[in-house]
Amino acid sequence: MDDRRVARRTVFAAAAGPAAAAIAGFRLPEPPADPARRADPAPGRPSATGLRALLMQFAAHPDDDLYFMNPDTQRLLDAGVPIVSVFMTAGEHTGKNWIKGMPVTPPDKAAYSSARRQGLRQAYADALGADKFTAWDRRVTTLAGGRGAEVNTLVHRGRRVELVFLNLPMHTPRRYMAVPALWKELAFELHTHLSADSPVTRADSYDHEQLIEVLAGLLAAYRPTVVHTLDPDPDIQISDEATRKSDSEQPGYSDHGDHTAVASFTWAALLRWVAAATAGGGAVPAFTVSAFRGYYNRHWPKNLPPGVLAEKAAHLVPYGGDPTWDCGNPSGCGDYSVGGDRPLTNRKGWVRSTHYRWPAPAPAVAEEPGGRLAAYAVLGLRVVRWRETARASGRWAKPEDLGGGPLAPALASASLPDGRLLLFGIRFAALSGPGDNRRELVFLEQRFPGGPFLAWQGLGNPDRGDDRGRRIGAPVAVTAPDGRVHLFVRNADKGVSTRVRAADGSWRPWQPLAAQEELQDGLTALVDATGRVHVLAAGRTAVRRWVDGVPAAPFPLAGGPVAAVPDPGPDHVRVFYRAPADGLLRATTGQAPAFEGYGLLSAAPGPVLLGRDLGHRVQLYGDGRLHTRTQGVVPVGDAVLVRGATAVGLGADARPWVWRP
Repeated sequence: MDDRRVARRTVFAAAAGPAAAAIAGFRLPEPPADPARRADPAPGRPSATGLRALLMQFAAHPDDDLYFMNPDTQRLLDAGVPIVSVFMTAGEHTGKNWIKGMPVTPPDKAAYSSARRQGLRQAYADALGADKFTAWDRRVTTLAGGRGAEVNTLVHRGRRVELVFLNLPMHTPRRYMAVPALWKELAFELHTHLSADSPVTRADSYDHEQLIEVLAGLLAAYRPTVVHTLDPDPDIQISDEATRKSDSEQPGYSDHGDHTAVASFTWAALLRWVAAATAGGGAVPAFTVSAFRGYYNRHWPKNLPPGVLAEKAAHLVPYGGDPTWDCGNPSGCGDYSVGGDRPLTNRKGWVRSTHYRWPAPAPAVAEEPGGRLAAYAVLGLRVVRWRETARASGRWAKPEDLGGGPLAPALASASLPDGRLLLFGIRFAALSGPGDNRRELVFLEQRFPGGPFLAWQGLGNPDRGDDRGRRIGAPVAVTAPDGRVHLFVRNADKGVSTRVRAADGSWRPWQPLAAQEELQDGLTALVDATGRVHVLAAGRTAVRRWVDGVPAAPFPLAGGPVAAVPDPGPDHVRVFYRAPADGLLRATTGQAPAFEGYGLLSAAPGPVLLGRDLGHRVQLYGDGRLHTRTQGVVPVGDAVLVRGATAVGLGADARPWVWRP
């Protein structure tokens, strides 16, 4: 047998590797019976410690990770972080795996599903630096309820990738969109779709609760420190029917229906895992979540510079494969419509951007009395606080649980004039397909500087109705010289809404700012030298801004969120930005420093700049010099700039790091 051919071994009730071996026979502890207690926001729970970094991804289809989660996935893999990717559907679609020049053959869903899995194995082998036809270990593992799943494992030069296939069908005779129906209907049941040449030879069934239980069991078995998922709350997007169908978008929203349903199931499973782990006083699992936009990428200016885009697109080439390849899989050697130059020539342009659902740097950082730093982040769907053991020590004490869950990963902060801190987050107030599905803004107020906090309080939602309310973006907040706190969020209309806290602590109602054009998420807010409050957002044609709530002259078009500092010029702010599909830094006044990269930017007067370089490394510009972080744990997401020239971020081990170049 050709040694490139995939190994065909079936081992029931066992999975590859130490972590996966725990899946077999694993039973998740029963969560509390009262649904309200599953998301108890009260603080004071212990947090898990002694963590090893592991990334776990949840995708709807083979290729969702390659299109929407890269280059983040590749950077963690390059750093040696093990990866487990769970693909919920079989990816069988119409069963047509054909490109121009191939003979026309009858659709074969089982073969197309198998070919896409072969493409994933090729893509990840290539990403590991192995030959793309390297043989993988392919086994069957037993999940909750005795269900079977195919697990493919490859270890190369000490780095490890596992691919887990749950085999849910994309379509059935009863429901064209099968997984969205499973999310919305408790009584609906799906039977798994068998892939050709798979060690799984028996179909299983899933209903709504059973899928959540299986996913929660996988989380509890692997215990990831980083979770990647898709967007549970995509933008409202009105398109004509022909365009919508050709772009595979669900009616009324800018994403595939499977993406939304799978993301919703993932968040429900995360909540179930945390609830079960903490029942009886257990520790909160320590993990961060990055949710990624899907077909959103098609509708906005592209944000990846050429070099980053080329690398991302290159990972799709072995996934797409080619019908002439001899890969050893009789059903096909990839998803042929994605191979070759097609990722870059596809008019939909999905590969040309990578967007977070809630773009915000993490953690939020404050300087406490005595000068030590305190870092706040969402860990295990709850807010935790780490404190430096001493001023400028760079070492952190154990995390302190502040509760508030379940929360989206974005966390904003503002300091009151007396030094107390306010924290703002987005709470999953309800998460149910058949019932309520609500989001709300919440905040936490410190009792005294550096001290404990009062109870969590709700700020409602700027949009009426659960469906519109789900579209809110990442909060940002600033404190004006008069003591008022200005909170801003992107709303369902893709504009900006604000709520203001008076100096006496009372809150005014939500108000929309005057519409200018549709905006991307990732707002920037600051106070200029005259005490006026500015908010900026990247739009479709320009960077839009408001000054004290009044529209002001726009700035040039940017590919994503911008950074700004006060400036003595006529605009009173200096804005740093990158043009669409360009890694070069630009500025609205003066010459911008040489600071090529991509992703979110942070800025302080000087200027001091913080962001990623083209290789995803953290870089800092200050005092006319460029510094690059080359040691320490690999970062997750975007770091924050504090004390002028100090960077604080979260690592793949779910702990904060500090860098003082």
